[in-house]
Amino acid sequence: MTSSVDGLVSGLSTSSMISQMMQVEAAGQTKLKTKVETAETAISSYQSVNTKLKATKAAAEGMGSLSSWRAMKATSSSTSVTATATGGLSGMTGNLKFDVTSVARSQTTILEVADTTAEQAVPATIKIQPGTWSPDADNDGVDEFTAVGAEVEVTIPEPRTMAKLTAAVNSATDANGATLGLRAYTVNTSGNEGVVQFSGMKSGAANGFKINGLEGYGKSGADPKTTSAKDAVLTVNPGSNSEYQVTSTTNTFSTLMPGVTISVTKEEQNVVVDSTADSSAIADKIKAMVTAANEALTEIATQTKYDPETKKASPLTGDFTIRQMNQAMLGVVSNGLSFTRELSTDADNDGKPDTTTVDFGSLKQLGITLSKDGTQFAFDSGAFAESYAKDPTAIQEAGMAFGSQLRSLADTQANAVTNVITGRKTEIKSLNDQIDNWDVRLATRRQALQRQYAALETSLGNLKNQSSWLSGQLAGLG
Repeated sequence: MTSSVDGLVSGLSTSSMISQMMQVEAAGQTKLKTKVETAETAISSYQSVNTKLKATKAAAEGMGSLSSWRAMKATSSSTSVTATATGGLSGMTGNLKFDVTSVARSQTTILEVADTTAEQAVPATIKIQPGTWSPDADNDGVDEFTAVGAEVEVTIPEPRTMAKLTAAVNSATDANGATLGLRAYTVNTSGNEGVVQFSGMKSGAANGFKINGLEGYGKSGADPKTTSAKDAVLTVNPGSNSEYQVTSTTNTFSTLMPGVTISVTKEEQNVVVDSTADSSAIADKIKAMVTAANEALTEIATQTKYDPETKKASPLTGDFTIRQMNQAMLGVVSNGLSFTRELSTDADNDGKPDTTTVDFGSLKQLGITLSKDGTQFAFDSGAFAESYAKDPTAIQEAGMAFGSQLRSLADTQANAVTNVITGRKTEIKSLNDQIDNWDVRLATRRQALQRQYAALETSLGNLKNQSSWLSGQLAGLG
């Protein structure tokens, strides 16, 4: 690279002159950079619009979903029974009457002991038998236990204390290496007196166990005492010919009523659970769609507006594709609703259901209108609730159809914007490639100018030296 000291001979600021000439030379590249900045600003605006359109699509999809129109609310006549609507396509309205015959519990076995710290107070081994509990059949006041699977022997290390017993039980595993499903611990009730408690980790009659080997090891030779595990039981339609029972290992019943989960906490009679359509939840879906659509309309208006007073344009003011999206979205409301309904017939035997066109008319029946200035959607939840109460089936069909139409429109618009963004990014890449090429050309031109001015300084220096020599020669002749 050629370098020189400014004005060493000529007195000129050659670096400044070169910089000024390079600015002129770089005018083409500067224009390309401006185009890139403009395109990047436009992409940012397109992306803002696209985000709102995609949100509108998602909200419209929610409104058009059958599960949204199956929204339910559940109530219980009892404070001890909780009914929760889970919704979903399987949800059904209705009511159910039942008695809570029993609530679920896990097994508890205790051994009362005189001293929880005593050594050699327990046997060298005990055996734990998993099994199932069933209601007292012989009326002896004790539930019936049925062994299930293999018995597990547990060895208690020396010295055999209550702490060693509980630790051994908690770490014991069956033949498959699985834990036994119970936890053991000691509780001091007074001084060193206390109990050793064995608690099942799961509720339900099938999660029972029996401990063999601790008989007589309690205080005053007492045996262990057991509260058996039990299922929750509901007696449905009590006292009628259609009475039946439903059991659960927990206090929760999720399959008794479609779309409703029932939880019980105590035994009780004549409980009634009602499941009804939740029109307010459906209205919330429509409101969410209206809000999303209005945010999209606002964003489109912001990105395409033009202020005639300041003559200031927005990034997408001249973009017809974006501007017409506004009118297209407003049109789905102002034009009313028509949709295709599938019939159960196949008159032409083409293997496809026959269809008919339904002219639903004004969306005011769904509570949806345009704002007074015609630039936004508006929603009246009261008007919707009134229409839904009169004919829920027709309103559901129309609501789902409208949601589907708006979803399709928003999807088409979002795809169009995405294609524009892709095109602009391709354009920016091309422009940046050209800018990079300009960098090479400008660097070459700067070096050429630096060599040219360095040669000029050298030539001027030689001329000056020749002038000085001639002046000396002429002075010698005089």
